[in-house]
Amino acid sequence: MSKTVKHKTAETPPSRRMPNRDVRPFFEKLAETIKEPVTELNYDSNFELLIAVILSAQATDVSVNIATQQLYPVANTPEAILALGEEGLKSYIKNIGLYNSKAKNVIKTCQDLIEKFDSIVPDNRKDLESLAGVGRKTANVVLNTAFGQPTMAVDTHIFRVGNRTGLATGKTVLIVEKKLIERIPEDFIVDAHHYLILHGRYTCQARTPKCGACPVYDECMFKDKAKFVEL
Repeated sequence: MSKTVKHKTAETPPSRRMPNRDVRPFFEKLAETIKEPVTELNYDSNFELLIAVILSAQATDVSVNIATQQLYPVANTPEAILALGEEGLKSYIKNIGLYNSKAKNVIKTCQDLIEKFDSIVPDNRKDLESLAGVGRKTANVVLNTAFGQPTMAVDTHIFRVGNRTGLATGKTVLIVEKKLIERIPEDFIVDAHHYLILHGRYTCQARTPKCGACPVYDECMFKDKAKFVEL
């Protein structure tokens, strides 16, 4: 009996580098398949997006959307969330992992937005990363999604896709981020984050990638891809 081939994200070795000639077709095919390259977090303002992204660290977008669906009708400005207080905020986000530390960070972020930025979400990395709970990845998401800047937030999905396909290989998220920025065609760079994260979330999955339904099968350099075609 044949053994089922499975890969955990960390156990999938980096593939050979994807040839330059295949990078544009790779994104053209993703664009044909993914008609709406947008975040799956629900938000109606830059502030709502920022808070949702902070809450999404090590949590699913679904769990964040459930929480913000209750939170935002009550408090969706820095002043309103600050008025809730840390304990009041926790009552809305307790379904999200690490909600205690996230509540503390969100309250501090709201204080800083009010005191330092006139309650306006900054549109630059330095100011964004000065906020509590905002690291490079969160800043990249906000800069890209809210302000249309050509940044690349590398989460576990994009890290996996970059290494597995050979599009951008590296041992750290920063290495993968920089290689992606270098390789992605300019006309795809703004939407590339969402193309790659959605591809990783629904097709190029960690344990059992859906290679038989993959739109970029021909361009992908994953050496075991044929073994997953029938799954």
